[in-house]
Amino acid sequence: MKKIAVFTSGTDAPGMNACIRAAVRSANYYGLKTYGILRGYEGMINGDIIEMDDLSVSNIIQKGGTILKCSGSSAFKTKEGRLKAYENLKEHGIDGLIAIGGNGTFKGAEVFYNEFKVPCVGIPATIDNNLVGTDFTIGYDTAVNTALNAIDRLRDTADSHERVFFIEVMGRDTGFIAIWSAIAGGADLAILPERKKSIHEIAQIFKHNPKNTSPSHIIIVAEETDVNRAQVVADEVQKFLPELDTRVSTLGHIQRGGEPSAADRVLACQLGLGAVEGLLSGKKNDMVGIINENIHYTPFSICTTKKKPIKKEILKMIDILSGKHHSYSLNVN
Repeated sequence: MKKIAVFTSGTDAPGMNACIRAAVRSANYYGLKTYGILRGYEGMINGDIIEMDDLSVSNIIQKGGTILKCSGSSAFKTKEGRLKAYENLKEHGIDGLIAIGGNGTFKGAEVFYNEFKVPCVGIPATIDNNLVGTDFTIGYDTAVNTALNAIDRLRDTADSHERVFFIEVMGRDTGFIAIWSAIAGGADLAILPERKKSIHEIAQIFKHNPKNTSPSHIIIVAEETDVNRAQVVADEVQKFLPELDTRVSTLGHIQRGGEPSAADRVLACQLGLGAVEGLLSGKKNDMVGIINENIHYTPFSICTTKKKPIKKEILKMIDILSGKHHSYSLNVN
């Protein structure tokens, strides 16, 4: 292996630039010629491929977003599109790929390898932290801290006006951001996809819990695709308790931006180096992650099909520390 290319795909996550830097400098350290592919799979099809060296990745470790840009690609879902991508890689003499992204990125890389046998090591970069094969994904820690910063400020307003705030955080179909920010922010409830409970039962927590003496409350709600989930919860709860003064705050995409935390920068550096060393050791269709502080490689076929669970100990923690003894998921039906 003499030439490799690195690209970012899917959605952006804080720490991607730190990861690009680590991958490029690690590759150069091992004597590999390195390329960057702009706009993910779409750029691979269009031939947007540039040479990269140590200087091209200087002063980016602290920056959010990705200098290589992200883009979806419907063309890559076709055999013709993937063939064009392969021809562009072959033209540049690229022997291996480093894909920085999430589930969809790795599914594409797996199909691409099966068809054209271009070795690829994936690096998990998504704020959702929803990939098995690693304890944490790049961007997750920063997203949690961004959410926590907002929660702390909204709590001041909730206390001042004696209101109930329903705060929606991101996470796609998982509750990792919700549960961690709820614990760190001292929330009263966390509404998660991982647990099922009706709106009526959630409302009873406010109505009957004798420990519930505070007039203000913070409720963290994990998002649901294409649904303003926190607003749904707030509206349904208020039907049972119309006397509540409720407000809804959806944090949205601010969780995906900003300077990466120290934890995300270090993780990005570890995984960037691990991806290069994985390619050199013969890894072909795997994601690099860290489990119990050790580098670990997991086949894409596992990463893209298994769902990462929230540990029972974490769910128990929010139950106990909230004082409400419940961590619920929305089930309007």
